[in-house]
Order: sequence, then structure tokens, then C-alpha cells
Amino acid sequence: MVKKIALEEHFLCPGFEDYWKTTVGDVDPKILAQVAARLSDFGDLRLKSMDGAGISRAVLSLAGPGVQAEHDTATAVRNARSANDFLAGEVQKRPDRYSGFAHLPMQDARAAADELERCMTQLKFSGAMINGHTNGHYLDDPVLSPFWERAEALGAVIYIHPTDPVVPSPALDGHKGLRRATWEWTFETGSHALRLVFGGVFDRFPKARLALGHMGETLPFLLWRFDSRAKLYGIKLAKPPSEYIKQNILVTTSGMCSQEPLDCTIAALGHERIMFAADYPFEQAEEAGHWMDSVKLPDNVRTDIAFNNAVKHFRLPG
Repeated sequence: MVKKIALEEHFLCPGFEDYWKTTVGDVDPKILAQVAARLSDFGDLRLKSMDGAGISRAVLSLAGPGVQAEHDTATAVRNARSANDFLAGEVQKRPDRYSGFAHLPMQDARAAADELERCMTQLKFSGAMINGHTNGHYLDDPVLSPFWERAEALGAVIYIHPTDPVVPSPALDGHKGLRRATWEWTFETGSHALRLVFGGVFDRFPKARLALGHMGETLPFLLWRFDSRAKLYGIKLAKPPSEYIKQNILVTTSGMCSQEPLDCTIAALGHERIMFAADYPFEQAEEAGHWMDSVKLPDNVRTDIAFNNAVKHFRLPG
């Protein structure tokens, strides 16, 4: 069993239940209760699952949408700080097993930047996870330039996690099974990342870095087409879109335990930009861990994806 660091591992802190339940209203109540119990646990349940998967360290992030769904800016700022302090307290109990991602109030660019800096310098977090758009505002919004300036200066990786679109896609009407995690979130999150690429955010902040789960939300499979269509439509960027995806975006394996997309992502981005994630408790950590142990890879590539790349990109203990 190869040693692993897991990068998309969720928790829930007191007072955030109502935010989270907006994304799970159609889930069987019995399953929901089990998931909620695992989200709130930092002891035996979580550690047993990690041990069974060979995960030595989990980087914990608040289950979305959190304050991204909050309409009052002052409340968002206050609640984000509270969530981060709560997580820091749990990490301090088991610093050998847990690290954290900051939860940020993107309603206010400077407040979000300040909270990111506090989390990274004082709480020793490893970056931030942002749960998609914030009340319809995406991360390419020019008003967020102070945030990107600070994130770049801190060397912070910003992990974009899926969330519901502003308006449910009419293309999926009548097909409940395609909503949310099946397909809708992939399109939503990949589109969010592409807004930053095509919107020139990485021209303005060339050292800024994103992370995307689910093997890059399909972006590694479409690099040639992004470049081709950017030329066709006269998109003015310093580099082809594929170069920003290769240089500014990291990806994880969360929710994608499959050889074929892994092979494609390695070919597109290089294995050095791919990292392991289990997506606990929404996926089974043991399944993800056993897949990482058995998928066909050279030993050095497996070790890098499972562990070494996370140490490098997120400044985690080796």
C-alpha cells in the first residue's frame, strides 16, 4: 500500500448545516444522516477510513457551499473566520494526520485576501477551497483582483470545488440523474476555471494557481480544441489557453477511480501536476486508496501522484 496524502476531504462544523443542506435536499434521509455523521467526525470514523486507504494525511475543507451562499457580507466574513478557527482547532489535535484549506468570504475581495493570509501565516493552512461562484459572482470578476494579488504573493493554491449553477441547466430538464455530481457540476466547475483562463486572470497574475478535482473537470481532454477555438474567435491572450491549463492548474483524482482518464491527464499535463484525493465522505476513501495502489503506473509515478506532488505544491510535511 503506497503512502498517500488526500486533498479533497470534507468536514462540517457547527452552525453550517443549513448552508450544506441546500445541496443535498434530494438525498435519502438515511444516507444523509450517515454522511453528516462522517462530516462531523474527526476521530475514529475518519481515521479508520484513512488507515484503510493508506492515507497518512488529509487536507480538510468545509463541505460546500458554506458562506459562498451567504447574502450578507458581514455575516460571511464572520462565519468564514469561525469555520477556519474551528478547523484549526481540530487540526491542532492531530497535526500528524490533518491539514486544512481556508474557507473564504468572496463577497469582499480584501476581506477574503486578509483571511487567506491569516489562515496561511497564522493557522498554517495549505491553501484555500472555494465552492464555486459566490451568489452568481465568479472568480474572474475584476473586483476580485486584490484577492488574486494576495493569493499570488502568498503562493496559495486556490481549489475550486463544484457547486450548483446559478440557474439549473435546461439541457438537463427531465433527467434528474444528470444533475449535480453526475454531470452538471463538472460542466459548471470546468466552465468556472475556463472563465479565469479566457478572461486573462493568469496574464494579470501569472503565478496564481488553481486546483481542480475529478481529474481536471474534463479540461485535460480538450486542450487542442480550446486553442483552436480561441484562434477562431480572436481571443487575445499572451499564450494559448492550453498553456495556462498546463502551467497554472493542478488536478486531483477525486471521484475518478479510472485508468483511462488518468492516462489522458498524465499525457496532457504531466504526472507532476496530478495528486490523489478521495472526496471523503462523498466517496469511499478505501475504494480510492485501493485504486491508487493497483492502477497501472510506474512506481515512481504512483508515489508522486499519491504523495510527493502534494508535499511539493501544498508545502505539506514529507
